[in-house]
Amino acid sequence: MKITEVRIRTVSGESKLKAYATVTFDDEFVVHNIKVIESKTGPFIAMPARLTANNEYKDIVHPINSDFRNKLQQTILDAYEKEASKAE
Repeated sequence: MKITEVRIRTVSGESKLKAYATVTFDDEFVVHNIKVIESKTGPFIAMPARLTANNEYKDIVHPINSDFRNKLQQTILDAYEKEASKAE
């Protein structure tokens, strides 16, 4: 599966949430609202999730293996850094 497009929507303010990403796969499937979050160890992504009846968040979509998750995260973070540098 190839990542064919990444669109970044930055979020202003002082929160840990820095941006939302929309990712297209194989020019056929889109996932919206992947969050870019800043932590003490650096930025990471959080997949779209919903709140369950038990007040827990459960991912709606997610990578099956760590190799693809790392690839997805790096691609999104690269696009975020590029977008953030344009805003400066």
